Amino acid sequence: MSFQEKISALMARPGQDPVAKDDVPWWMKFAGRGVGTVGGFLAIFLGIWNCIGILAAHIDPLLSGLWQIVAGFLVLCCEAPCCCMFVEHVQKLSDMIENRPYWNRALVYVILALPPIIIDAGFSTIFGSGLIFLTGVIYGMMALGRKASAEEMRQAALSQNSATKPTANLVANAQPISFTGSPVFDSNV
Repeated sequence: MSFQEKISALMARPGQDPVAKDDVPWWMKFAGRGVGTVGGFLAIFLGIWNCIGILAAHIDPLLSGLWQIVAGFLVLCCEAPCCCMFVEHVQKLSDMIENRPYWNRALVYVILALPPIIIDAGFSTIFGSGLIFLTGVIYGMMALGRKASAEEMRQAALSQNSATKPTANLVANAQPISFTGSPVFDSNV
């Protein structure tokens, strides 16, 4: 059993199909889950740190900190439900999110990460919510899928008809651009 298979067995959910249904690389799945888990923990910790800003009579850090705590907890519930076993319906939420397409997760994580940064753009807010945003970016890249091989892209470029080639003229009577020489300036003017 290879190292990657051992890690996959550890990270597998109960009842999960052992054969992947998509063509996303295994390292990208682990990166999304790992950054989401670490980002959730850090968002909660840094959100609590932001809430201390109420002692200086600033309301913006408090609001951004509360949002960051909630966003971090939601990301933890989705990415690492084992960390939130004490909450009753976390496994149902995690299973529901797991069955959604990757672009749904990407959109939710990006939307969750932006309000604290808009409310208060301090270092702890940008770092904590930035990791949640990065998780959304990783899931967005997973939604795009694998890039085609060089040979497949070459064949696709060759098989296009002449009307869709980049060198095709938009107008039937268009003349090619030519260089006529540098302009001559008259000093008598």
